[in-house]
Amino acid sequence: MERKNAWKKYSDEDKNNVFTFADEYKTFISECKTERECVKKAVELAKKAGYRDLQEIIAANETLKAGDKVYAVNMKKAIVLFNIGSEPISTGMNILGAHIDSPRLDIKQNPMYEDSDLVLLDTHYYGGIKKYQWVAIPLALHGVVALKNGECVEVVIGEDVCDAVVGVSDLLIHLAAKQMEKKGSSVVEGEDLDILIGSMPAASDSDNTDEDKEEKEAVKKNILAILKEKYGIEEEDFLSAELEAVPAGPARDYGLDRSMIMGYGHDDRVCAYPSLIALLNTPQVNRTGVCILVDKEEIGSVGATGMHSRFFENMVAEVMDRCGDYSELKLRRALANSYMLSSDVSAAYDPNYASVFEKKNSAFFGKGMVFNKYTGSRGKSGSNDASAEFIGKLRKVMDDADVYFQMAELGKVDAGGGGTIAYILANLDMNVIDSGIAVQNMHAPYEVISKADLYETLKGYEAFLQM
Repeated sequence: MERKNAWKKYSDEDKNNVFTFADEYKTFISECKTERECVKKAVELAKKAGYRDLQEIIAANETLKAGDKVYAVNMKKAIVLFNIGSEPISTGMNILGAHIDSPRLDIKQNPMYEDSDLVLLDTHYYGGIKKYQWVAIPLALHGVVALKNGECVEVVIGEDVCDAVVGVSDLLIHLAAKQMEKKGSSVVEGEDLDILIGSMPAASDSDNTDEDKEEKEAVKKNILAILKEKYGIEEEDFLSAELEAVPAGPARDYGLDRSMIMGYGHDDRVCAYPSLIALLNTPQVNRTGVCILVDKEEIGSVGATGMHSRFFENMVAEVMDRCGDYSELKLRRALANSYMLSSDVSAAYDPNYASVFEKKNSAFFGKGMVFNKYTGSRGKSGSNDASAEFIGKLRKVMDDADVYFQMAELGKVDAGGGGTIAYILANLDMNVIDSGIAVQNMHAPYEVISKADLYETLKGYEAFLQM
C-alpha cells in the first residue's frame, strides 16, 4: 500500500508550522546532548507550562485533582510528567514513553594519561556504535563532576564557537594498508578511542634539568592546571565524574530544500521532544496523559534511571495517592488499562543500502510518523508485537486527526534487528506499540530525519493523548 507524502498536503501556513517546530527541535538537541541536560530543559519547559514538582506536593501533603499537572525527576536523568484526567487513573492512562540517552563515548574514571608529550582521555563507548565513525571528527565534553564537598560541577567544553574541541585521531591512509584489510568491526578497536586533549607543556617552575616524573608529564600538568582554574577540578575528581564525549556543534538543516535535519542524538530525542511538547500542549484530558523520558535504553534499559526501574510505577502510585484513590489493586488496574506509544525511532529507507530493506514494509522520509508493530530480531525475538485491536484504534485516531502515518519493520528479516522500551511496559499488561520517526544514519555521530515526519509525529502524539 503506497502511503502519501505529507509535504504534498501542506499549505504555505502548514509549511511555516513545520519549519517553526523544526527550529525549536534543533535548538533542543543542540543544547541537550546528555540525559541530564534533557531533563533540566524538560523541567524548565514544564514549569513554564504550569507543571508542579510532585515531591513538593507530597511534602506539603497537598491533593491532586483533574486538570492538575505535575512532574517528578529521577536522579536528574529521567523524568515523568502527568496531566491528570477527569476519569479515575485506575481506568487507564495514555502514555508517551521515550529515551533520552544516545550512543557516545564515556570518559573512564581514571582516564588521563600522557604519552609522547600528548595528553589523552581513556574512554568506554556507550551503546551500539560503528567505532570507526567516531574518529577524526570534532567532539565536545559534556557532563558533571561531583566533588567530595557535595558540589556538582557542570562541564561543557567544545560547543561555543570560541571553545576548543577535542577528538580521536585516525590513522593516515599512507600507513593504513593493514588496517584497511580488517573487518569494519575491528578497523578501530574500543580501547583505541582515546581522546586527544592537549600537547603544550606547563612552563617549568624550576631550573632543575633533571627529567623527574613531574617534568615528564608537563603536558598533563598544564591540562590539570587549566581544569583547576576553570572548573576547580583535581585529577582525583574524575573518580566521581560523569563525562560524555559527543559530536560538537549544533544540529543543521540538511538538503538544499532544508527539508531535513542532521544532528547528534535524533535517536531518541527526536521522539522525546515531540512527546514532551505534545503533553505540554494538551489541555484538559479525560484519561490521564503521561510523558516519561528515561535513561539507559541504549544499554538495555537497566539501572535506577532505566525503564526497568520501579520509578514509573512508584510515581503512578504517588499520583494516585495524592488523588485519594490509591490501592495496590487500583495501581495494577491503572497500568493494565493504559495505552502506550513507545516513542522510538525506526530505520528510514535508504536507496544507497536498498539490499537490507524490504521496500513494502519500510519507513520513508516524508510519509509521516512510523508505527512498528514489532521490532526485535530474527523470529521477532525480544519483540512486544502489538495487538491488532490496538492498532485498529490508533488507525482511526490518526485518520480522524489527519495525521499521516506508515507501518514499518526494521529492515529485512534476518538482516539485523533492534529493541526499544516497549516490551517493558507491555509486561505490565498494557497495550503498547512502537511509534516514532524514521532516521537515516541511526547511531552514527550525525543522524538525519525529515521535518515533515517530525511535525506529523507531534500531531499524532497530541491526537493520541486525546483518545
